[in-house]
Amino acid sequence: MEPSVSSPRSHSLPEVHSSVPTSQPSLWRRMFAFAGPAYLVSVGYMDPGNWATDLEGGAIFGYQLLWVLALSNAMAILLQTLSARLGIVTGRDLAQACRDSYPKPVAKALWLLCEVAIAACDLAEVLGAAIGLNLLFGLPLLAGVLLTTLDTLLLLWFTRLGIRVMEAFVLSLIAVIAVCFLIEIVLAKPSFSAMAVGLVPRLDQKSLYVAIGILGATVMPHNLYLHSALVQTRRIGKSEADKSAACRFNLIDSVVALNGALFVNAAILILSAAVFFEKGIEVKEIQQAHLLLAPLLGTGAASVLFAVALLCSGQSSTLTGTLAGQIVMEGFLNFRMRPWLRRLITRALAVTPAAATIVIAGEDATLKLLILSQVILSLQLPFAVIPLIHFTSDRGKMGAFANRAWVKVASWLAAMIIVALNLWLAWTTLNDWIVDAGRWKPLVIGIAVPCVLGLLALLLWISFQPFGKRPAGLGGVPVPEPVAPGAAPLYQMILVPLDHTDRDRAALSHAVAMARQHGSKVVLLHVEEGVTSRVYGNLAETAEVERGQQYFEGILANLRAQGIPTDLVVRHSTDPRQEIVRLARELHPDLVVMGAHGHKGIQDIIFGATINGVRHDLAVPLLIVKDTAGSSTPSPGS
Repeated sequence: MEPSVSSPRSHSLPEVHSSVPTSQPSLWRRMFAFAGPAYLVSVGYMDPGNWATDLEGGAIFGYQLLWVLALSNAMAILLQTLSARLGIVTGRDLAQACRDSYPKPVAKALWLLCEVAIAACDLAEVLGAAIGLNLLFGLPLLAGVLLTTLDTLLLLWFTRLGIRVMEAFVLSLIAVIAVCFLIEIVLAKPSFSAMAVGLVPRLDQKSLYVAIGILGATVMPHNLYLHSALVQTRRIGKSEADKSAACRFNLIDSVVALNGALFVNAAILILSAAVFFEKGIEVKEIQQAHLLLAPLLGTGAASVLFAVALLCSGQSSTLTGTLAGQIVMEGFLNFRMRPWLRRLITRALAVTPAAATIVIAGEDATLKLLILSQVILSLQLPFAVIPLIHFTSDRGKMGAFANRAWVKVASWLAAMIIVALNLWLAWTTLNDWIVDAGRWKPLVIGIAVPCVLGLLALLLWISFQPFGKRPAGLGGVPVPEPVAPGAAPLYQMILVPLDHTDRDRAALSHAVAMARQHGSKVVLLHVEEGVTSRVYGNLAETAEVERGQQYFEGILANLRAQGIPTDLVVRHSTDPRQEIVRLARELHPDLVVMGAHGHKGIQDIIFGATINGVRHDLAVPLLIVKDTAGSSTPSPGS
C-alpha cells in the first residue's frame, strides 16, 4: 500500500513553520523566544492612517474620543489573542480556516474584501511616507507618492537579512516613534483632568465618522490573518501543556506590543487636543499640524520629531501590509505569486488613487483620503472578526482551548459594537450620498444599494450559517503506478523538480516510468519560495526540511521500494528557476522532467515562467508534462 503523506503546503508559512526554538532554560529566555510576532503585527497599529484619525479626532473633539482608543486597544488585544490561539492550537491561519470551512464563493468574497482592506492600508502608508519626505526634505507630495513604489525593492532586499534583524529593525522604529511623541507630550503639557474625562464613553453623529475611523485604524482586520500565521513560526510541543504555555507567552507578547501601540495613538490624539483643540485651530492636513507645532510649542525640534516619527511609521507599517497580503492570498486561494509582483500590484493599487487625489483635489485632500482608508478598514472588520470568534469557540476545532463563556461574551460584545457602529456609518453615509447625488441619484441608488445589501447578506451568512465538516485537506501527492519496463538504459540520471501540487503527479509518473525503463537514478528537487522565507532567512531551510520530512519520506520510500535509486535536494530561494538551473549544472542529469501549470501569457508572469527560464538556460533535454483530468501528455523540450 502506498504510504500516507501530507503536503507541507498544508501548513501556514511552511518554510518557517516551527523554525524558532522555544525550549529555553530560563523563563526570561523563553519569553524572549516567543516575543516577536505581536511586534510585527503592532507596527500596523501605528501607521499614518492612525495619525490622520487621531489628529482629526483630537483637533475637533479634544480629549473626547480617548475612550474610543482605549476600547479599540482592548478589542485589539482580545481579538489578536484569539488569532494567536487559533494558529497555535489548530495549526491553521485565519485565511486557511475560512477556506476549509466555507464554500468557495464565500471564501473568495472574504478574500476580495480583505484585499480591499490591505489596499486601503497600503494607501495610508504611501501617503504617510510621502508626507514625511515632504516635511523633512521638501519633496513634492506627488513625487513622494511615486517614489514610495521603490520601497518594494528596498523591502525585498532588507527582508533577506533574517527574522532577528527584521524584529530588531521594527523594534527600533517603534522606539523612535515612541521617544518622539514622549518628547512632544512633555512639551505640550496636556490637561490630565480633561484626559480622564475623555475616557468616559460618549458618541454622537458628528463624531461617529472619526470614531469609526479610529476603530478601523486600531483593530486592523488583516492583522488578524497575519498574527494567526506568525505564531506558528515558534516550535512548540504537541501536548496540551505545551500549547497552553505557548498561548500564555503569546498573550504577554500581545499585551506588551499592543499597549505600546496604544501609547503612540493616544499620544497623537492628546498632542492634537492639547495644541490644536485648546487653541481653536482646525487641522485639515498632516502638513499643517507639522507647521503649527513649532510656533505653538516654542521649538523647531517639535516639527522635526513629528516628521521623523511619521516617516518611521510609514516605513515600518509597510512590512505588515506586505506579509499580510501574501498570507491572505496563499491562505484563501492556495497559490503563490512572485513576491515582487505581489508587492508591486498592491502598491500600484495604493499609488493610483493617492496620485489622482493630489492631482485633482490638491494636497489638502490627503488627510480626508487617509481617514477614508481607515473607515474602509473598519467596514471590513466584521468579516474577519466573526469567523475568528466562530472558529475559536468551536470545541471540535479547538478542543480544551475553545473560548470559555466569559471570552465568548466579551468577543461577541466586541463584534456587536463593531457591527453596530458600521451599520450606523453605512446608513448615514449612504443617505448622504443619495441626498447629495442630485440628478445622479438613480445611478447612486442602483450601485450602492445592491452592494450594501450584498455585504449585509454575506455578513448574516457567516454569522448564522452552521459550519459543515472540515474538508480532508490538500493531502499528499500520490506516486503513480510505474509503466512497464522497456529498452536499454539511455538516461542514467533524471532530475524532477517538485512543488507540492497536482503537477507533481504528472512529473513523477513520467519520471518513474522512464527510470524503470532505463535503470535511471531519480533526483527530486524542491525549492521553497514563500513570502516569509524572505523574512526568516536561513532558519527557513531547516524548517522546510523538517516540515517536509513526512511528505518526501513517503515518495522516497515508494520509489526505493520499486528498486529506483532516489535522492532528495531541498533548497530555499525566491527564484526556483535559478535553483533548478544551478542544481542541474552541478549534477549534470541526462533529463529534467517538469510538470506544467498550463498558464500562458499574463498568467505566466503572475505565477512565474519557471519552465521557460529553465528551458532557455539549460542544454539538458527537458520533458514537460501536464496533468489533464488525471492523465498527462508529454511535451518534450530541449
